[in-house]
Amino acid sequence: MWFPRHHSKRIGSIEEKGHSAYVLYKFVLIKPFDRISYILIFVNPFTVSFPDFFCLFLFFRYLYKNEIHALDKQTFKGLRSLEQLYIHFNQIETLQPETFGDLVKLERLFLHHNKLSKIPPGSFSHLDSLKRLRLDSNALVCDCDLMWLGELMRGYARNGQTQAAATCQYPRRLQGRSIASVTVEEFNCESPRITFEPQDVEVTSGDTVYFTCRAEGNPKPKIIWIHNNHSLDLEDDSRLNLFDDGTLMIRNTRESDQGAYQCMARNSAGEVKTQNAMLRYSSPPAKPSFIIQPQDTEVLIGTSTTLECTATGQPHPHITWTRGSGEALDGSRHLVTSGGLYLQNVTLRDHGRFTCHAENNQGSVQATANIIVQAPPQFTIIPKDQMVLEGHSVEFLCEAEGNPPPIIAWTKAGAQLLQEGPHTVLSSGTLRIDHAAHHDEGQYECQAVSPLGVKKASVQLTVKPKALPVFTQLPQDTSVQVGKNINISCHAQGEPQPMITWNKAGVQITESGKFHVSGEGVLTIYDAGQADQGRYECVARNAFGLVVANMFLTVVAIQGRQAGDDFVESSILDAVQRVDSAINSTRRHLFSQKPHTPGDLLALFRYPHDPFTVKTARAGEIFEHTLLLIQEHVKQGLTVDTEGREFRYNDLVSPHALSRIANVSGCTAHRQVPDCSDLCFHRKYRAADGTCNNLRHPAWGASLTAFERILKPAYENGFNLPRGAGARPLPPARLVSTELAATATVTPDGRYTHMLMQWGQFLDHDLAHTVPALSTARFSDGRPCGAACTDDPPCFPIALPDGDPRRAQAPCMFFARSSPVCGSGLTSLLASSVYAREQMNQLTAYIDASSVYGSSEREARALRDRAAPLGLLRAGRAWARSGKPLLPLAAGPPTECGRPPGARRGPCFLAGDHRANEQVALTAVHTLWFREHNRVATALSALNPHWDGDTLYHEARKIVGAELQHITYSHWLPKILGEPGMKMLGGYRGYDPNVNAGILNSFATAAFRFGHTLISPVLHRLNDTFGEIPQGHLPLHKAFFAPSRIIEEGGIDPLLRGLFGAAAKLRVPSQLLSLELTEKLFSTARSVALDLAATNIQRGRDHGLPPYADFRVFCNLSSVQSFEDLQNEIKDVGIRQKLKNRKMTPGEASL
Repeated sequence: MWFPRHHSKRIGSIEEKGHSAYVLYKFVLIKPFDRISYILIFVNPFTVSFPDFFCLFLFFRYLYKNEIHALDKQTFKGLRSLEQLYIHFNQIETLQPETFGDLVKLERLFLHHNKLSKIPPGSFSHLDSLKRLRLDSNALVCDCDLMWLGELMRGYARNGQTQAAATCQYPRRLQGRSIASVTVEEFNCESPRITFEPQDVEVTSGDTVYFTCRAEGNPKPKIIWIHNNHSLDLEDDSRLNLFDDGTLMIRNTRESDQGAYQCMARNSAGEVKTQNAMLRYSSPPAKPSFIIQPQDTEVLIGTSTTLECTATGQPHPHITWTRGSGEALDGSRHLVTSGGLYLQNVTLRDHGRFTCHAENNQGSVQATANIIVQAPPQFTIIPKDQMVLEGHSVEFLCEAEGNPPPIIAWTKAGAQLLQEGPHTVLSSGTLRIDHAAHHDEGQYECQAVSPLGVKKASVQLTVKPKALPVFTQLPQDTSVQVGKNINISCHAQGEPQPMITWNKAGVQITESGKFHVSGEGVLTIYDAGQADQGRYECVARNAFGLVVANMFLTVVAIQGRQAGDDFVESSILDAVQRVDSAINSTRRHLFSQKPHTPGDLLALFRYPHDPFTVKTARAGEIFEHTLLLIQEHVKQGLTVDTEGREFRYNDLVSPHALSRIANVSGCTAHRQVPDCSDLCFHRKYRAADGTCNNLRHPAWGASLTAFERILKPAYENGFNLPRGAGARPLPPARLVSTELAATATVTPDGRYTHMLMQWGQFLDHDLAHTVPALSTARFSDGRPCGAACTDDPPCFPIALPDGDPRRAQAPCMFFARSSPVCGSGLTSLLASSVYAREQMNQLTAYIDASSVYGSSEREARALRDRAAPLGLLRAGRAWARSGKPLLPLAAGPPTECGRPPGARRGPCFLAGDHRANEQVALTAVHTLWFREHNRVATALSALNPHWDGDTLYHEARKIVGAELQHITYSHWLPKILGEPGMKMLGGYRGYDPNVNAGILNSFATAAFRFGHTLISPVLHRLNDTFGEIPQGHLPLHKAFFAPSRIIEEGGIDPLLRGLFGAAAKLRVPSQLLSLELTEKLFSTARSVALDLAATNIQRGRDHGLPPYADFRVFCNLSSVQSFEDLQNEIKDVGIRQKLKNRKMTPGEASL
């Protein structure tokens, strides 16, 4: 329905006996609506109100000459568009202050020729649009109560915006005068003044008492009595009586009457209070009770306030104050007075509870009140100008604090942004603009709004047009001699300027001692060898796309002998002797005595048991150490140009010599050649070692093969030296751990249980286990790594920085490098070139329950129960309460696990993964799945009595592996990756033999170790009613290598209940790894415990993992120059500041 702004006309009224008058108005609509509309307006001659449908588009209202006697306060509610209101020539005698409250656009108000004698203060003060006000020809009494109107009209006259008319009718001396002309003295106002104050009295029960109060003023002031800061309600208590002269009488006094009484005199000119008069009530000895209790108080920051507190009792109680949070009072600003607590210059620290304590020898009472500190908005994060590429998203961070908390609003060019389209204001206050276009360019303003004020910050957004990369110089095919360096140029342009990266064989090249990519895109290859020959890709990439150019590098071998060939035989013999001596010394130390240090304990339980694994790792160590010894010999003779670089192997020895080293070290003898001839088996079941899973590529994903890489390794020398171990040191791993990772605080996860962590560890132990160093002593002289504290192979100890409490015990923490792989798995080229160091995965790369069955035929046979052809796994002794078996006990080394202090060491459990004894909750999960295999095999045997033991075993193994896969992909991964991550992963699209399922080195060594942040410092052990078992919960450092706690302290059920009955540790950026992992890992008396966070960082450097910034480039994320560029990824300002304080750059930050 539309209502016209103009052309309204009263066309008559309808009188009906016994009913109100109905006035009919005619409204002529303005173009383009060329028609006439009629509206009936129902007018009661005594009270007027309008239907709700007039609230939208009503601009004029004519109500004059309608015999209206009164206006209800809701009469004009909702008429926000009303501009003119005519109510003159009626019988209105009174107004209410709220009558015109909604008329924010009112320009004309005619009330003349009515019977108004009084007008409530403030009736018109909010009508900011008012231009004309008529109050003349009324019965206005110009006394003190109307002085406010005179001031309002004089204000109208001064600003010239509003014309107003109002004349006095009474008193006679002012009759006919404009109210605006009446002076303050003529209004004859006089503020109240006290002429007689009440006095203190003492009473006993049942007395009558009089408090006398006299006051003068004009108009005559009204007397109001206040008891203990509350107005007395004389109607509610018949014992109270107020005389005409202001005297208060209290009859039949009682204890509740005691306290402070005040007389307040009030008239229209003001009010005044007397001093407190105390009514003291005499009674026998009594514990304290409050007369005045402190009240919740709102106070503006920087001002002062008082919390009142008064108490009575016999004897009179002593008053003290405390903070509700337990904090001490600030003696310089918090002053205790006789009437309460005075808080001076209030700060946000004062926000909270304060408690008043009243105490005497009869007892004590307390009362609490809240100080609610109100603080205007202040920015904590101020947005910055940004430049964004067209089609990209951009975020302006804006955060503010205050009390009450401010609301963040964004405007552009003065107009508030709508929460739709590309603009989104996040809950944090951040403005996000998706798919920025040219019209989004301009100035934006962040406003922090609260009732206490508005804070504003302006930023400029610049949107740059996009342009795909275009090559300006293409790389050309070229050749290089073995041992020489070569530069290959590649340049491109685009908007934004494209970044140049290089790939070889599908793997991105990263900065290392082997490769360097300049900012202009030039690829430098140092010490070229046959391994460097092949096709290279130059990739120019910006935010809008990429282009690729190929070139082929030919490496030309130099015929004849090299400088190092003369030292090959002696170096091989020396390397064999050194490596074997160190390995044998380590084995004697670990397996013939009780472990002395946490490093011994870790090495003992991770030492490879499979003979083939040991031989393969030994061959890799001998191969690499031989080259190191040859290099040392050549350097001493200065017979080769090293150009200041530590390693130049490709022109060190000839291809023939390299082949000789490979043969003698054992590398060539240990090449795996998978046998996939039994297709009936391999098409139906998995091999224990993972071979022949992919019949096109039988070794992909198999155990004892090298980890895969998506980026080339970043060794310091390009071959094997750990990242940061050369001339460019990185921040100490231990220092990074203590400052950024370790936490004594743990926040429980409100959504997930501790099983989230435990499944992750169990899954990890099914996928990856790097072959560790076979020796924990230096090859050079046999000194233990934890004692020598030098980077001497295979040792790579973790230095303890100055100020670390552990330096009192030792200068370093034990760490030995992972074993290398001969030829990195590329055995066909091994004899003619040197490859960068790679590490070996002992496990299969598939989720195939290898943690239950083992990753080799030898391990699988050791775990099977051959006593009966039922396809079962070996079982240990039955747990008495349930009758269900535990894991079998291990017979080979290590044969002893820890026990509680004071007891002798006990046996370890045997499972498919040697780390099953690492902590008891992991052991419990291993036990659960070994039982599951036997349950499934038994059920299959009942269903298929004709199956032999091998068939039952493999069929049950297939089902258990499927169960693990289902739990992982359907239940665990969605909780880890979230909905966006699962969408990126997508559904299963069928088997693809061209996908290599091998585990990435960066995944096993860095990414998947995120699970360490989920580990709680306590393992809960719960009984069948989910209460704590008598032996109590278990601190994590007491759960390591302690299977006896399962045998002697309740079995696995309490641990399993604890895993799904207790909350997981919430991943909080400032609470990464519990101190149980950084300060007590595998701790023993008089030795340095290990630090898991420092170990993780050191392991990444050992494996030559490129820095985090290089992986951002690989993932097509923005490159970063400073940690402020990572404010979207590292939102905690304190963490970014800690990184900057370490004087690190993003290029030094580990993945």
